[in-house]
Amino acid sequence: MTEDVNEQVPIIQMRDISKSFSGVHALKNVRMEVFPGEVHALLGENGAGKSTLIKTMTGVYQPDSGEILLHGVPLRFSGPRHAQQQGIGAIYQEPSLFPDLDIAENIMAGRQPTRSGRVDWRAVYREAQNMLQQLGVGLDPHLKARNLSVAQQQTVEIARALSLNAQLLIMDEPTSSLTLTEVEELFRIIRQLRQSGTAVIFISHRLEELFAVADRVTILRDGQYVGTRAMSGVKTEDLIQMMVGRQVNELFPKQEAPLGDTRLEVQGLTLSGKFADVSFALHAGEILGVAGLIGAGRTDLARALFGIQPAQSGTIKIDGTAVEIRSAQQAMAQGLGFVPEDRQHHGLVLPMSIADNITLPILPRYASAGWLHAKKAKRDASAAAQRLEVKSAGIAQKAKELSGGNQQKVVLAKWLETQPRILILDEPTRGIDVGTKAAVHQLMSNLANQGVAILMISSELPEILGMSDRILVMREGRITGEFMRAEATQEKLMAAATAVSPDKSEEN
Repeated sequence: MTEDVNEQVPIIQMRDISKSFSGVHALKNVRMEVFPGEVHALLGENGAGKSTLIKTMTGVYQPDSGEILLHGVPLRFSGPRHAQQQGIGAIYQEPSLFPDLDIAENIMAGRQPTRSGRVDWRAVYREAQNMLQQLGVGLDPHLKARNLSVAQQQTVEIARALSLNAQLLIMDEPTSSLTLTEVEELFRIIRQLRQSGTAVIFISHRLEELFAVADRVTILRDGQYVGTRAMSGVKTEDLIQMMVGRQVNELFPKQEAPLGDTRLEVQGLTLSGKFADVSFALHAGEILGVAGLIGAGRTDLARALFGIQPAQSGTIKIDGTAVEIRSAQQAMAQGLGFVPEDRQHHGLVLPMSIADNITLPILPRYASAGWLHAKKAKRDASAAAQRLEVKSAGIAQKAKELSGGNQQKVVLAKWLETQPRILILDEPTRGIDVGTKAAVHQLMSNLANQGVAILMISSELPEILGMSDRILVMREGRITGEFMRAEATQEKLMAAATAVSPDKSEEN
Protein backbone atom coordinates (compact mmCIF):
# COMPACT_ATOMS: atom_id res chain seq x y z
CA MET A 1 0.00 0.00 0.00
CA THR A 2 1.18 3.48 -0.80
CA GLU A 3 0.35 5.11 2.55
CA ASP A 4 -0.85 4.28 6.02
CA VAL A 5 -4.42 2.98 6.01
CA ASN A 6 -5.28 5.22 8.97
CA GLU A 7 -4.81 8.27 6.74
CA GLN A 8 -7.21 7.04 4.06
CA VAL A 9 -10.94 6.69 3.64
CA PRO A 10 -11.82 3.07 2.84
CA ILE A 11 -13.16 2.35 -0.62
CA ILE A 12 -15.70 0.07 1.01
CA GLN A 13 -16.78 -0.61 4.57
CA MET A 14 -19.04 -3.47 5.61
CA ARG A 15 -20.48 -2.66 9.03
CA ASP A 16 -22.22 -5.34 11.11
CA ILE A 17 -23.56 -7.14 8.04
CA SER A 18 -26.02 -9.96 8.75
CA LYS A 19 -27.73 -12.26 6.27
CA SER A 20 -29.92 -15.31 6.87
CA PHE A 21 -31.41 -17.95 4.59
CA SER A 22 -34.44 -19.88 5.85
CA GLY A 23 -33.57 -18.84 9.40
CA VAL A 24 -29.95 -19.98 9.16
CA HIS A 25 -27.33 -17.27 9.70
CA ALA A 26 -24.89 -17.09 6.79
CA LEU A 27 -23.44 -13.83 8.14
CA LYS A 28 -23.79 -12.35 11.60
CA ASN A 29 -22.45 -8.87 12.38
CA VAL A 30 -19.56 -9.18 9.92
CA ARG A 31 -17.32 -6.21 9.25
CA MET A 32 -14.58 -5.53 6.75
CA GLU A 33 -12.93 -2.46 5.28
CA VAL A 34 -10.72 -2.17 2.21
CA PHE A 35 -8.52 0.79 1.35
CA PRO A 36 -7.27 2.17 -1.99
CA GLY A 37 -4.16 0.39 -3.24
CA GLU A 38 -4.60 -2.50 -0.81
CA VAL A 39 -4.58 -6.23 -1.50
CA HIS A 40 -6.87 -7.54 1.21
CA ALA A 41 -7.20 -11.32 1.66
CA LEU A 42 -10.51 -12.83 2.77
CA LEU A 43 -10.00 -16.13 4.53
CA GLY A 44 -12.20 -18.80 6.06
CA GLU A 45 -13.23 -22.41 5.78
CA ASN A 46 -15.83 -23.49 3.23
CA GLY A 47 -19.16 -22.34 4.65
CA ALA A 48 -17.57 -19.54 6.70
CA GLY A 49 -19.57 -16.89 4.84
CA LYS A 50 -17.02 -15.60 2.32
CA SER A 51 -19.25 -16.10 -0.73
CA THR A 52 -22.26 -14.54 0.99
CA LEU A 53 -20.20 -11.52 2.01
CA ILE A 54 -18.86 -11.08 -1.54
CA LYS A 55 -22.37 -11.41 -3.01
CA THR A 56 -23.58 -8.77 -0.57
CA MET A 57 -20.66 -6.54 -1.55
CA THR A 58 -21.48 -6.94 -5.27
CA GLY A 59 -25.23 -6.37 -4.97
CA VAL A 60 -26.34 -9.97 -5.53
CA TYR A 61 -27.77 -10.13 -1.99
CA GLN A 62 -29.27 -7.42 0.16
CA PRO A 63 -28.15 -7.54 3.81
CA ASP A 64 -30.82 -8.16 6.45
CA SER A 65 -29.10 -5.63 8.70
CA GLY A 66 -25.95 -3.56 8.81
CA GLU A 67 -24.74 -1.01 6.30
CA ILE A 68 -22.35 -0.67 3.38
CA LEU A 69 -20.30 2.52 3.02
CA LEU A 70 -18.63 3.45 -0.26
CA HIS A 71 -15.95 6.13 0.16
CA GLY A 72 -17.49 6.85 3.55
CA VAL A 73 -21.04 7.32 2.22
CA PRO A 74 -23.80 4.80 3.12
CA LEU A 75 -25.13 3.06 0.03
CA ARG A 76 -27.54 0.23 -0.70
CA PHE A 77 -26.96 -1.63 -3.93
CA SER A 78 -30.08 -2.35 -5.95
CA GLY A 79 -28.33 -5.17 -7.82
CA PRO A 80 -25.05 -6.31 -9.39
CA ARG A 81 -25.21 -3.72 -12.16
CA HIS A 82 -25.56 -0.94 -9.60
CA ALA A 83 -22.50 -2.23 -7.71
CA GLN A 84 -20.60 -2.43 -10.99
CA GLN A 85 -21.52 1.15 -11.81
CA GLN A 86 -20.11 2.15 -8.41
CA GLY A 87 -16.72 0.68 -9.30
CA ILE A 88 -16.93 -2.83 -7.83
CA GLY A 89 -15.88 -5.70 -10.10
CA ALA A 90 -15.58 -9.42 -9.45
CA ILE A 91 -13.61 -12.22 -11.10
CA TYR A 92 -14.61 -15.73 -10.15
CA GLN A 93 -12.86 -19.09 -10.23
CA GLU A 94 -14.52 -19.99 -13.53
CA PRO A 95 -14.20 -17.21 -16.16
CA SER A 96 -17.49 -15.99 -17.65
CA LEU A 97 -16.52 -14.73 -21.09
CA PHE A 98 -18.57 -15.17 -24.26
CA PRO A 99 -16.55 -17.94 -25.96
CA ASP A 100 -17.48 -17.04 -29.54
CA LEU A 101 -16.65 -13.34 -29.15
CA ASP A 102 -13.11 -12.05 -29.40
CA ILE A 103 -11.18 -10.35 -26.60
CA ALA A 104 -12.17 -6.81 -27.60
CA GLU A 105 -15.85 -7.72 -27.91
CA ASN A 106 -15.77 -9.29 -24.45
CA ILE A 107 -14.06 -6.31 -22.87
CA MET A 108 -16.53 -3.85 -24.41
CA ALA A 109 -19.64 -6.07 -24.35
CA GLY A 110 -22.85 -4.08 -23.86
CA ARG A 111 -21.23 -0.66 -24.17
CA GLN A 112 -19.54 -0.52 -27.56
CA PRO A 113 -18.82 3.03 -28.74
CA THR A 114 -20.97 4.04 -31.72
CA ARG A 115 -20.59 6.37 -34.64
CA SER A 116 -23.48 7.49 -36.81
CA GLY A 117 -25.70 4.91 -35.12
CA ARG A 118 -23.32 2.01 -35.76
CA VAL A 119 -20.70 0.28 -33.63
CA ASP A 120 -17.36 2.02 -34.04
CA TRP A 121 -15.20 -1.09 -34.30
CA ARG A 122 -11.97 0.85 -34.56
CA ALA A 123 -12.76 2.47 -31.22
CA VAL A 124 -13.71 -0.91 -29.72
CA TYR A 125 -10.34 -2.47 -30.58
CA ARG A 126 -8.42 0.68 -29.68
CA GLU A 127 -10.03 0.82 -26.22
CA ALA A 128 -9.48 -2.92 -25.65
CA GLN A 129 -5.83 -2.62 -26.70
CA ASN A 130 -5.36 0.27 -24.26
CA MET A 131 -6.77 -1.81 -21.39
CA LEU A 132 -4.48 -4.75 -22.20
CA GLN A 133 -1.45 -2.47 -22.48
CA GLN A 134 -2.23 -0.96 -19.09
CA LEU A 135 -1.91 -4.47 -17.66
CA GLY A 136 1.31 -5.11 -19.54
CA VAL A 137 -0.28 -7.94 -21.51
CA GLY A 138 0.52 -8.65 -25.15
CA LEU A 139 -2.72 -10.39 -26.16
CA ASP A 140 -4.20 -9.76 -29.61
CA PRO A 141 -7.69 -8.25 -29.07
CA HIS A 142 -8.93 -10.14 -32.15
CA LEU A 143 -8.40 -13.58 -30.54
CA LYS A 144 -11.55 -15.59 -29.78
CA ALA A 145 -12.17 -16.18 -26.07
CA ARG A 146 -12.58 -19.93 -26.58
CA ASN A 147 -8.94 -20.14 -27.71
CA LEU A 148 -7.57 -18.56 -24.53
CA SER A 149 -6.13 -20.32 -21.50
CA VAL A 150 -7.84 -19.88 -18.13
CA ALA A 151 -5.14 -17.39 -17.11
CA GLN A 152 -5.65 -15.37 -20.30
CA GLN A 153 -9.41 -15.38 -19.79
CA GLN A 154 -8.92 -14.01 -16.28
CA THR A 155 -6.69 -11.28 -17.68
CA VAL A 156 -9.45 -10.31 -20.12
CA GLU A 157 -11.94 -10.15 -17.24
CA ILE A 158 -9.56 -7.89 -15.31
CA ALA A 159 -9.27 -5.65 -18.37
CA ARG A 160 -13.06 -5.58 -18.68
CA ALA A 161 -13.42 -4.56 -15.03
CA LEU A 162 -10.82 -1.81 -15.41
CA SER A 163 -12.58 -0.50 -18.51
CA LEU A 164 -15.62 -0.07 -16.24
CA ASN A 165 -13.46 2.06 -13.91
CA ALA A 166 -13.40 -0.59 -11.19
CA GLN A 167 -11.86 0.78 -7.99
CA LEU A 168 -12.31 -2.50 -6.11
CA LEU A 169 -11.65 -5.83 -7.79
CA ILE A 170 -12.70 -9.07 -6.08
CA MET A 171 -10.79 -12.21 -7.07
CA ASP A 172 -12.37 -15.46 -5.89
CA GLU A 173 -9.95 -18.43 -6.05
CA PRO A 174 -8.30 -17.04 -9.22
CA THR A 175 -5.26 -19.35 -9.09
CA SER A 176 -6.96 -22.75 -8.68
CA SER A 177 -6.49 -23.75 -12.34
CA LEU A 178 -3.26 -21.89 -13.13
CA THR A 179 0.28 -23.11 -13.62
CA LEU A 180 3.04 -21.72 -11.40
CA THR A 181 4.16 -19.40 -14.21
CA GLU A 182 0.59 -18.15 -14.72
CA VAL A 183 0.21 -17.54 -10.97
CA GLU A 184 3.33 -15.37 -11.01
CA GLU A 185 1.95 -13.41 -13.97
CA LEU A 186 -1.34 -12.88 -12.13
CA PHE A 187 0.55 -11.68 -9.05
CA ARG A 188 2.45 -9.21 -11.26
CA ILE A 189 -0.85 -7.80 -12.52
CA ILE A 190 -2.22 -7.60 -8.96
CA ARG A 191 0.84 -5.66 -7.81
CA GLN A 192 0.42 -3.35 -10.77
CA LEU A 193 -3.21 -2.75 -9.84
CA ARG A 194 -2.13 -1.97 -6.28
CA GLN A 195 0.38 0.60 -7.48
CA SER A 196 -2.31 2.32 -9.55
CA GLY A 197 -4.55 2.64 -6.49
CA THR A 198 -7.01 -0.13 -7.33
CA ALA A 199 -7.96 -2.25 -4.31
CA VAL A 200 -8.10 -6.04 -4.58
CA ILE A 201 -9.93 -8.53 -2.38
CA PHE A 202 -8.11 -11.83 -2.82
CA ILE A 203 -9.71 -15.13 -1.82
CA SER A 204 -7.60 -18.29 -1.78
CA HIS A 205 -7.26 -21.45 0.28
CA ARG A 206 -3.55 -21.53 -0.51
CA LEU A 207 -2.10 -19.71 2.46
CA GLU A 208 1.34 -19.31 0.87
CA GLU A 209 -0.27 -17.15 -1.83
CA LEU A 210 -1.65 -14.75 0.76
CA PHE A 211 1.81 -14.15 2.18
CA ALA A 212 3.11 -13.54 -1.34
CA VAL A 213 0.57 -10.94 -2.43
CA ALA A 214 -1.68 -9.62 0.38
CA ASP A 215 -1.21 -6.64 2.71
CA ARG A 216 -3.91 -7.56 5.24
CA VAL A 217 -6.26 -10.45 5.88
CA THR A 218 -9.77 -10.67 7.33
CA ILE A 219 -10.83 -14.04 8.74
CA LEU A 220 -14.41 -15.33 9.00
CA ARG A 221 -15.57 -18.41 10.91
CA ASP A 222 -19.11 -19.80 10.97
CA GLY A 223 -20.47 -16.62 9.40
CA GLN A 224 -18.90 -14.33 11.98
CA TYR A 225 -16.00 -11.89 12.00
CA VAL A 226 -12.91 -13.26 13.74
CA GLY A 227 -10.35 -10.56 13.09
CA THR A 228 -8.20 -8.55 10.66
CA ARG A 229 -4.43 -8.79 10.70
CA ALA A 230 -1.47 -7.42 8.76
CA MET A 231 0.10 -10.27 6.77
CA SER A 232 3.52 -9.13 7.94
CA GLY A 233 2.53 -9.84 11.54
CA VAL A 234 1.02 -13.34 11.36
CA LYS A 235 2.23 -16.87 10.83
CA THR A 236 0.55 -19.72 9.00
CA GLU A 237 -0.43 -21.44 12.25
CA ASP A 238 -2.04 -18.21 13.49
CA LEU A 239 -4.28 -18.03 10.42
CA ILE A 240 -5.23 -21.70 10.69
CA GLN A 241 -6.20 -21.35 14.33
CA MET A 242 -8.27 -18.24 13.61
CA MET A 243 -10.01 -20.00 10.70
CA VAL A 244 -10.91 -23.29 12.35
CA GLY A 245 -10.99 -22.30 16.02
CA ARG A 246 -8.37 -24.91 16.86
CA GLN A 247 -4.83 -25.79 15.96
CA VAL A 248 -4.34 -28.07 12.98
CA ASN A 249 -0.89 -29.33 13.89
CA GLU A 250 -0.89 -32.09 11.32
CA LEU A 251 -2.10 -30.92 7.94
CA PHE A 252 -0.43 -33.99 6.45
CA PRO A 253 -1.17 -36.81 8.94
CA LYS A 254 0.73 -39.45 7.00
CA GLN A 255 0.90 -42.78 8.78
CA GLU A 256 3.35 -45.49 7.89
CA ALA A 257 1.27 -48.28 6.37
CA PRO A 258 2.66 -51.73 5.60
CA LEU A 259 2.97 -52.18 1.83
CA GLY A 260 1.28 -55.24 0.40
CA ASP A 261 1.51 -56.98 -2.93
CA THR A 262 1.44 -55.12 -6.23
CA ARG A 263 -2.18 -54.13 -6.72
CA LEU A 264 -1.89 -52.18 -10.01
CA GLU A 265 0.83 -52.54 -12.62
CA VAL A 266 0.99 -50.40 -15.76
CA GLN A 267 3.39 -51.14 -18.61
CA GLY A 268 3.97 -48.96 -21.69
CA LEU A 269 0.60 -47.22 -21.50
CA THR A 270 0.20 -44.79 -24.41
CA LEU A 271 -2.52 -42.45 -25.65
CA SER A 272 -1.51 -40.41 -28.67
CA GLY A 273 -1.18 -36.70 -27.95
CA LYS A 274 -1.72 -37.22 -24.20
CA PHE A 275 0.95 -39.51 -22.73
CA ALA A 276 3.41 -42.15 -23.90
CA ASP A 277 5.17 -45.24 -22.54
CA VAL A 278 3.98 -44.82 -18.95
CA SER A 279 4.99 -47.66 -16.65
CA PHE A 280 4.70 -47.95 -12.86
CA ALA A 281 3.52 -50.23 -10.06
CA LEU A 282 1.21 -49.41 -7.16
CA HIS A 283 1.08 -51.54 -4.02
CA ALA A 284 -1.69 -52.22 -1.55
CA GLY A 285 -1.43 -49.72 1.31
CA GLU A 286 0.68 -47.30 -0.74
CA ILE A 287 -0.01 -43.66 -1.58
CA LEU A 288 1.70 -43.00 -4.90
CA GLY A 289 1.86 -39.29 -5.69
CA VAL A 290 1.91 -37.99 -9.26
CA ALA A 291 3.37 -34.50 -9.63
CA GLY A 292 3.87 -32.30 -12.67
CA LEU A 293 2.73 -29.06 -14.22
CA ILE A 294 -0.74 -28.58 -15.68
CA GLY A 295 -0.81 -30.21 -19.11
CA ALA A 296 1.79 -32.85 -18.21
CA GLY A 297 -0.69 -35.65 -18.87
CA ARG A 298 -1.54 -36.62 -15.29
CA THR A 299 -5.32 -36.28 -15.58
CA ASP A 300 -5.31 -37.98 -18.99
CA LEU A 301 -3.49 -40.93 -17.40
CA ALA A 302 -6.08 -41.13 -14.62
CA ARG A 303 -8.95 -41.04 -17.11
CA ALA A 304 -7.32 -43.79 -19.16
CA LEU A 305 -6.87 -46.03 -16.11
CA PHE A 306 -10.56 -45.57 -15.29
CA GLY A 307 -11.66 -46.32 -18.84
CA ILE A 308 -13.06 -42.88 -19.63
CA GLN A 309 -10.59 -42.34 -22.47
CA PRO A 310 -8.82 -45.70 -22.85
CA ALA A 311 -5.17 -45.97 -23.81
CA GLN A 312 -4.33 -47.14 -27.31
CA SER A 313 -1.54 -49.46 -26.28
CA GLY A 314 0.16 -50.88 -23.21
CA THR A 315 -1.06 -53.23 -20.50
CA ILE A 316 -2.84 -52.86 -17.18
CA LYS A 317 -2.54 -55.61 -14.58
CA ILE A 318 -4.54 -55.87 -11.38
CA ASP A 319 -3.27 -58.33 -8.79
CA GLY A 320 -0.95 -59.73 -11.45
CA THR A 321 -3.65 -60.42 -14.03
CA ALA A 322 -3.88 -58.44 -17.27
CA VAL A 323 -7.24 -56.69 -17.60
CA GLU A 324 -9.00 -54.65 -20.25
CA ILE A 325 -10.57 -51.42 -19.05
CA ARG A 326 -12.52 -49.73 -21.83
CA SER A 327 -15.24 -48.09 -19.70
CA ALA A 328 -15.90 -46.78 -16.22
CA GLN A 329 -18.15 -49.78 -15.58
CA GLN A 330 -15.28 -52.15 -16.32
CA ALA A 331 -12.99 -50.11 -14.06
CA MET A 332 -15.47 -50.30 -11.18
CA ALA A 333 -15.86 -54.04 -11.72
CA GLN A 334 -12.09 -54.33 -11.24
CA GLY A 335 -12.26 -52.45 -7.94
CA LEU A 336 -11.24 -48.97 -9.10
CA GLY A 337 -12.70 -45.72 -7.82
CA PHE A 338 -12.03 -42.29 -9.32
CA VAL A 339 -12.43 -38.88 -7.66
CA PRO A 340 -12.07 -36.46 -10.61
CA GLU A 341 -10.41 -33.08 -10.65
CA ASP A 342 -13.60 -31.15 -11.51
CA ARG A 343 -16.09 -32.19 -8.85
CA GLN A 344 -18.88 -29.92 -10.10
CA HIS A 345 -18.91 -31.11 -13.70
CA HIS A 346 -17.55 -34.65 -13.44
CA GLY A 347 -17.89 -35.69 -9.80
CA LEU A 348 -21.44 -34.71 -8.92
CA VAL A 349 -24.89 -34.31 -10.41
CA LEU A 350 -25.47 -30.92 -8.82
CA PRO A 351 -29.30 -30.77 -9.03
CA MET A 352 -29.53 -34.17 -7.31
CA SER A 353 -29.57 -34.72 -3.57
CA ILE A 354 -26.64 -35.79 -1.43
CA ALA A 355 -28.24 -39.22 -1.02
CA ASP A 356 -28.78 -39.73 -4.75
CA ASN A 357 -25.20 -38.68 -5.54
CA ILE A 358 -23.70 -41.05 -2.99
CA THR A 359 -25.69 -44.07 -4.16
CA LEU A 360 -25.47 -43.33 -7.89
CA PRO A 361 -22.55 -45.70 -8.69
CA ILE A 362 -24.05 -48.54 -6.62
CA LEU A 363 -27.74 -48.40 -7.54
CA PRO A 364 -27.81 -52.12 -8.54
CA ARG A 365 -27.07 -52.89 -4.89
CA TYR A 366 -30.51 -51.51 -3.97
CA ALA A 367 -32.45 -52.92 -6.92
CA SER A 368 -34.49 -56.09 -6.75
CA ALA A 369 -36.97 -57.36 -9.33
CA GLY A 370 -37.10 -53.93 -10.93
CA TRP A 371 -37.75 -52.12 -7.65
CA LEU A 372 -35.45 -49.73 -5.83
CA HIS A 373 -35.16 -50.11 -2.06
CA ALA A 374 -35.13 -46.37 -1.43
CA LYS A 375 -35.16 -46.55 2.37
CA LYS A 376 -32.07 -48.72 2.51
CA ALA A 377 -30.31 -46.51 -0.05
CA LYS A 378 -31.06 -43.39 2.00
CA ARG A 379 -30.00 -45.10 5.22
CA ASP A 380 -26.65 -46.10 3.73
CA ALA A 381 -26.16 -42.65 2.17
CA SER A 382 -26.86 -41.01 5.51
CA ALA A 383 -24.30 -43.22 7.24
CA ALA A 384 -21.71 -42.48 4.53
CA ALA A 385 -22.30 -38.72 4.83
CA GLN A 386 -21.97 -38.92 8.61
CA ARG A 387 -18.70 -40.84 8.40
CA LEU A 388 -17.19 -38.07 6.30
CA GLU A 389 -18.83 -35.36 8.43
CA VAL A 390 -20.67 -33.71 5.53
CA LYS A 391 -22.20 -30.48 6.82
CA SER A 392 -25.68 -30.11 5.38
CA ALA A 393 -29.35 -29.63 6.17
CA GLY A 394 -29.82 -33.37 5.54
CA ILE A 395 -29.14 -35.92 2.83
CA ALA A 396 -32.11 -34.58 0.83
CA GLN A 397 -30.26 -31.29 0.31
CA LYS A 398 -29.12 -30.70 -3.27
CA ALA A 399 -25.39 -31.02 -3.95
CA LYS A 400 -25.31 -27.59 -5.63
CA GLU A 401 -26.26 -25.96 -2.32
CA LEU A 402 -23.21 -27.29 -0.47
CA SER A 403 -19.88 -25.54 0.05
CA GLY A 404 -16.95 -26.72 -2.04
CA GLY A 405 -15.43 -28.71 0.81
CA ASN A 406 -18.67 -30.54 1.53
CA GLN A 407 -19.19 -31.25 -2.16
CA GLN A 408 -15.76 -32.88 -2.17
CA LYS A 409 -16.72 -34.98 0.83
CA VAL A 410 -19.83 -36.19 -1.00
CA VAL A 411 -17.71 -37.21 -4.00
CA LEU A 412 -15.38 -39.12 -1.68
CA ALA A 413 -18.32 -40.74 0.12
CA LYS A 414 -19.77 -41.82 -3.21
CA TRP A 415 -16.64 -43.64 -4.30
CA LEU A 416 -15.90 -45.10 -0.88
CA GLU A 417 -19.33 -46.73 -0.98
CA THR A 418 -18.11 -48.73 -3.98
CA GLN A 419 -15.49 -50.23 -1.64
CA PRO A 420 -12.57 -49.68 -4.05
CA ARG A 421 -9.32 -51.57 -3.77
CA ILE A 422 -7.61 -48.97 -5.97
CA LEU A 423 -8.56 -45.30 -5.52
CA ILE A 424 -7.50 -42.62 -7.99
CA LEU A 425 -7.62 -39.11 -6.51
CA ASP A 426 -7.15 -36.23 -8.96
CA GLU A 427 -6.52 -32.97 -7.06
CA PRO A 428 -8.37 -34.28 -3.96
CA THR A 429 -8.14 -31.01 -1.98
CA ARG A 430 -8.37 -28.35 -4.71
CA GLY A 431 -10.39 -25.34 -3.60
CA ILE A 432 -11.19 -26.60 -0.11
CA ASP A 433 -10.25 -25.08 3.22
CA VAL A 434 -7.40 -26.13 5.45
CA GLY A 435 -9.59 -27.91 8.01
CA THR A 436 -11.26 -30.04 5.34
CA LYS A 437 -7.86 -30.68 3.74
CA ALA A 438 -6.60 -32.15 6.99
CA ALA A 439 -9.71 -34.36 7.20
CA VAL A 440 -9.25 -35.60 3.61
CA HIS A 441 -5.58 -36.33 4.25
CA GLN A 442 -6.48 -38.28 7.39
CA LEU A 443 -9.03 -40.27 5.40
CA MET A 444 -6.40 -41.09 2.78
CA SER A 445 -4.00 -42.28 5.46
CA ASN A 446 -6.70 -44.44 7.07
CA LEU A 447 -7.61 -46.01 3.72
CA ALA A 448 -3.98 -46.84 3.02
CA ASN A 449 -3.76 -48.52 6.43
CA GLN A 450 -6.76 -50.62 5.41
CA GLY A 451 -4.88 -51.82 2.34
CA VAL A 452 -6.39 -49.52 -0.30
CA ALA A 453 -3.90 -48.61 -3.04
CA ILE A 454 -4.07 -44.85 -3.71
CA LEU A 455 -2.88 -42.96 -6.78
CA MET A 456 -2.90 -39.25 -5.86
CA ILE A 457 -2.48 -36.52 -8.47
CA SER A 458 -1.80 -33.08 -7.05
CA SER A 459 -0.43 -29.72 -8.21
CA GLU A 460 0.35 -28.75 -4.61
CA LEU A 461 3.90 -29.82 -3.86
CA PRO A 462 3.47 -29.69 -0.06
CA GLU A 463 0.59 -32.16 -0.41
CA ILE A 464 2.62 -34.45 -2.69
CA LEU A 465 5.58 -34.37 -0.30
CA GLY A 466 3.46 -34.66 2.83
CA MET A 467 1.22 -37.57 1.83
CA SER A 468 3.12 -39.75 -0.65
CA ASP A 469 5.13 -42.89 0.04
CA ARG A 470 6.61 -42.60 -3.43
CA ILE A 471 6.37 -39.89 -6.08
CA LEU A 472 6.26 -39.99 -9.88
CA VAL A 473 6.84 -36.80 -11.88
CA MET A 474 5.37 -36.31 -15.36
CA ARG A 475 6.39 -33.86 -18.06
CA GLU A 476 4.89 -33.66 -21.56
CA GLY A 477 3.14 -37.00 -21.15
CA ARG A 478 6.10 -38.99 -19.88
CA ILE A 479 7.41 -40.02 -16.48
CA THR A 480 10.59 -38.01 -15.92
CA GLY A 481 11.34 -38.80 -12.29
CA GLU A 482 10.63 -41.20 -9.45
CA PHE A 483 11.46 -40.45 -5.81
CA MET A 484 11.01 -42.21 -2.51
CA ARG A 485 9.43 -40.14 0.25
CA ALA A 486 12.69 -39.70 2.20
CA GLU A 487 14.66 -38.32 -0.77
CA ALA A 488 12.01 -36.09 -2.38
CA THR A 489 12.28 -32.29 -2.22
CA GLN A 490 10.43 -29.48 -3.95
CA GLU A 491 13.59 -28.64 -5.91
CA LYS A 492 13.96 -32.19 -7.23
CA LEU A 493 10.29 -32.43 -8.19
CA MET A 494 10.31 -29.10 -10.01
CA ALA A 495 13.52 -30.02 -11.79
CA ALA A 496 11.93 -33.23 -13.10
CA ALA A 497 8.73 -31.35 -14.03
CA THR A 498 10.47 -28.55 -15.91
CA ALA A 499 13.69 -30.15 -17.22
CA VAL A 500 15.69 -27.62 -15.19
CA SER A 501 18.71 -28.87 -13.25
CA PRO A 502 18.02 -29.06 -9.47
CA ASP A 503 20.58 -26.36 -8.62
CA LYS A 504 18.73 -23.89 -10.90
CA SER A 505 15.19 -24.70 -9.80
CA GLU A 506 13.47 -22.64 -7.19
CA GLU A 507 11.55 -23.92 -4.22
CA ASN A 508 7.84 -23.12 -4.48
